[in-house]
Amino acid sequence: MTEVVDAASPPRRRVQDPAVLAAVSLGGVLGAEARYGMSVALPHEPAQFPVSTWLVNTSGCLLIGVLMTVVTELSAPHRLVRPFLGVGVLGGYTTFSTATVEVQQLTLHGRPALALGYLVGTVVAALVAVTAGIVGTRALGGFWVRRRAGRGAPP
Repeated sequence: MTEVVDAASPPRRRVQDPAVLAAVSLGGVLGAEARYGMSVALPHEPAQFPVSTWLVNTSGCLLIGVLMTVVTELSAPHRLVRPFLGVGVLGGYTTFSTATVEVQQLTLHGRPALALGYLVGTVVAALVAVTAGIVGTRALGGFWVRRRAGRGAPP
């Protein structure tokens, strides 16, 4: 059934769940602090390869693969786990916008080849990491589920 919308009527206002907003906000603060800590631990100059951002984005993608597999396939978590960890913590932790700025900085500092390598390397590493997180979690999760069910490891 298709919903008919009157063009003259004002748009509907969605009411947000305060618990979800609080979970996302708290998680975002924690994720952003972790990312900041990584940038302090591994600083770089604008013309250098941004190791900290690359590690943050790659590890964040790995953790997103793990988290989404756990919460959608292997468990029935509390309703705030996904907004807190996925949107909040990992959303605040990863920073692809900073990676884009760093590509621009590398280019402006006369390092176009490094900028291109960083751009491609970031995308490839992110895709590999999220895939590894999903595949690894499914493999370990399947073993864990079978073990809890009393069937042990596969023959």
